[in-house]
Amino acid sequence: MNLMEFNQSDRCEHFSCPERSVSPAVYILLYVCSAAVVLLTVCGNLLVIISVLHFKQLHTPTNMLVLSLAVSDFLVGALLMPLMLIWMIESCWIFDMGYCICFLITSYFLTSLSIYNVALIAVDRYLALSNPFLYTNIISSRTMCIVVSSNWFVCLVYNTAFYYFNGSFAVFVLCPGECYLFLNEVLFAIDLVVTLIFPLSFIIILYTQVFVIAKKHATAIRELNNHTRPKTQKITSHSMKSERKAAKVLGILVSVFLVCLLPYFIYSLLGDFIELQRETFQRLAVMLYLNSTINPVIYALFYPWFRRCIKLIITLQIFQTDSALIKVLS
Repeated sequence: MNLMEFNQSDRCEHFSCPERSVSPAVYILLYVCSAAVVLLTVCGNLLVIISVLHFKQLHTPTNMLVLSLAVSDFLVGALLMPLMLIWMIESCWIFDMGYCICFLITSYFLTSLSIYNVALIAVDRYLALSNPFLYTNIISSRTMCIVVSSNWFVCLVYNTAFYYFNGSFAVFVLCPGECYLFLNEVLFAIDLVVTLIFPLSFIIILYTQVFVIAKKHATAIRELNNHTRPKTQKITSHSMKSERKAAKVLGILVSVFLVCLLPYFIYSLLGDFIELQRETFQRLAVMLYLNSTINPVIYALFYPWFRRCIKLIITLQIFQTDSALIKVLS
């Protein structure tokens, strides 16, 4: 979804950039805090990208999805966050039309890409827990790379086509001092279904099934622990625990994503019933973008392998010979 969405019936009102009402000290502090958030987002996701790409032990199907999400989060931090935060601080879009168009297109693309990345993570966890043996035999890192590449390609084609038809049949208006996209009701409805309702329904349904299956696995593991088990049962129990742990961590990631995403979309849908406020839209958009900052923190808190990778990267041990073969998974 776009950063700012309105129906065709709305129009740009006369706008002039307001005078800053904050002191110079607060003004500087806002920029320093914004720079810190952008730096944390970019560096945190860059650490995830380097970790998954460099260490061969991390070349798993699930981590290919984590890598895709980290790349999209990195681009959000590098391309969208700075412009959005400057817009908020200045209370005015200070860049030209070209920057606005690029900003809108990139925002649409990365937001829809992130939503479908999370949907693919839900599919991956469901398949891994519902039929782990079939998942191991069919889903490889190579297969997942093809899936991830296809996801990027389809999202890019969809958003390119969407902007083409929007330019031909809808209203594209850049307000003075603002950066908005005006859509007619048909395009708005289509985009709402494609980029929100369909993937969101998929995510909720699959993760409901994931937690049901995880609960059954927990019961099965307790039953196995009550008996003397042969080696094959111990391996099965360990595998089930690993899949449940992965599902739990990624479930937290999905939940945080939805918490950051839904307020913005719900507020967008209220446009027919209330007068939408620019400041509220900006705050909710920043909240959506902050999900890209939070994701690496989730990995650091719940993934021991990520903490080991950070240590190896910061200490420059990744430049040593055969460092890619270092075991980071316990």
